[in-house]
Amino acid sequence: MTPEAEKNENPDFKYMVRIIETDIDGNLPLVLALQRIGGIGQRIAESAAKKEGISPVEKIGNLSDEDIERLDVTLRELQKDMPVWMLNRRKDYDTGADLHLVGNDLKMRHEDDINRLRKIRSYRGMRHETGHKVRGQRTRSNGRKGLTLGVSRKKS
Repeated sequence: MTPEAEKNENPDFKYMVRIIETDIDGNLPLVLALQRIGGIGQRIAESAAKKEGISPVEKIGNLSDEDIERLDVTLRELQKDMPVWMLNRRKDYDTGADLHLVGNDLKMRHEDDINRLRKIRSYRGMRHETGHKVRGQRTRSNGRKGLTLGVSRKKS
């Protein structure tokens, strides 16, 4: 018997699990596996596992297709079950609703926000365009790109 077969005694073990358009390694525990999805951290992964009644240390490859489907639905509809302060997009710019975006939706909305800032020519949008620091950090000695010149000594 191979070492992998000894570890995974379940004949229906899935080495790759797909949740919210993200491929996840089946050997990872449930909480760590869910954190591979954009927009899902430890607290949200633990609360989703608790809500579905699945052990957080269970390998995600051992879960049945029904369990995976229930987790997928739960993670897509997080804003219904979470308190408002846990959501990652409160008071959405377009709709004014409280949302929790995950996966590709989060990436697309982030890109749209940056493009909107560029289009209206705001200060933050200009900083994004030029590749500078956006959130007020100092730039005199940090964040340099390319050839940098530190302290140079005079040749005597």
